[in-house]
Amino acid sequence: MAAVAQCVRGALRPRLPLLSVALRTSPRLLCAATQQKNTGQNLEEDQSQSQNEQKVEPSSAEKLLAEEKAKLEEQLKEVTEKYKRALADAENVRQRSQKLVEEAKLYGIQSFCKDLLEVADILEKATESVPKEEIKDENPHLKSLYEGLVMTEVQIQKVFKKHGLLRLNPVGAKFDPYEHEALFHTPVEGQEPGTIALVSKIGYKLHGRTLRPALVGVVKDA
Repeated sequence: MAAVAQCVRGALRPRLPLLSVALRTSPRLLCAATQQKNTGQNLEEDQSQSQNEQKVEPSSAEKLLAEEKAKLEEQLKEVTEKYKRALADAENVRQRSQKLVEEAKLYGIQSFCKDLLEVADILEKATESVPKEEIKDENPHLKSLYEGLVMTEVQIQKVFKKHGLLRLNPVGAKFDPYEHEALFHTPVEGQEPGTIALVSKIGYKLHGRTLRPALVGVVKDA
């Protein structure tokens, strides 16, 4: 055993100077390692802070973008609503204009028709004034004149009908203030009150609109 211990001491003796040198230089190595460690930690902290800043900056930018998007969407909504209202107004104007044009086409001849009604009234009175018993072959001139008046009256009524002008001869019909004008009220036996007993002047309607009301006498209660 003593021999073994001596051999170990002999083997370690040459290495003692190296161990002492290592011990003397170890504080510097430890300091350098510590500095490197601190430097690594600082770098990690800087990188972490930089990443945090980068994370904060995009969130602020996203917030600004979201606000800007909301504003643009609101503006788009307002513009869309104005556009729809403008379209609706334009469509209403178009429809009103079209209706006015159609009414002008239908009722543009209204004044002209009123003037022709006077001619029709004269023809009607002329044919009614001729005694029927005088219309004989012995009176060829009177007969020809009467037939000419009747034909003229028939033709003018055809022209009136072609242009939407229709007669109103409402004997026996219910009184309608939109189509008839009452001249008098009188009791008539056998007729219902409120009906028309007499037509003093024929009325006319143009395309369903009363152009001239019929002048009538209305039945009332006895």
